Amino acid sequence: MQTGAPAEAMQVRERSHDLGVITVILKRLNNERLPRVLAIKHRVENGERLQDWDIAYLEQSFADARQAAPLLERNPEYLDLAAQLIHLYKEITDRALENERK
Repeated sequence: MQTGAPAEAMQVRERSHDLGVITVILKRLNNERLPRVLAIKHRVENGERLQDWDIAYLEQSFADARQAAPLLERNPEYLDLAAQLIHLYKEITDRALENERK
């Protein structure tokens, strides 16, 4: 009797599911999120203030990132990418705050 087989099968299913979710997240990041975030970054670097819809978009991005935390814990090979994105968002918010103060 193989007692480890069901647990291993569950791990394979979970890993397969995770990879599917990661694929969707990366596709959305590449095609939607990153272009929009880079456009926001470009605007704040040019001295513009964040608009209400920019703030709402960034807030939604942060909420999505919080929901992805367990996925990152199970798949640490994506932590560097997540850290780079967090840094990008920090650059945007820091610059936007500077712009507000001017």
